[in-house]
Amino acid sequence: MLKPAIIQIYRFYLEGFRRMTWGRTLWLIILVKLFIMFAVLKIFFFPRFLGRFDSQGEKQEYVSGELIERAITP
Repeated sequence: MLKPAIIQIYRFYLEGFRRMTWGRTLWLIILVKLFIMFAVLKIFFFPRFLGRFDSQGEKQEYVSGELIERAITP
């Protein structure tokens, strides 16, 4: 019972995407915007703080120290 419904939904969307005219352009714009948000802006706004540490232990000490310090200060 559930399988034919899923197949019908799949075919409905498949036909809809095939018949798109402006939709493809809009999807391209959406994908470019997502790429900019996640790839380009990540470089500028989320620097790699832990990249300067050599070992896993040093990273753990830094993170635990930051968490404790931020929990203590209001």
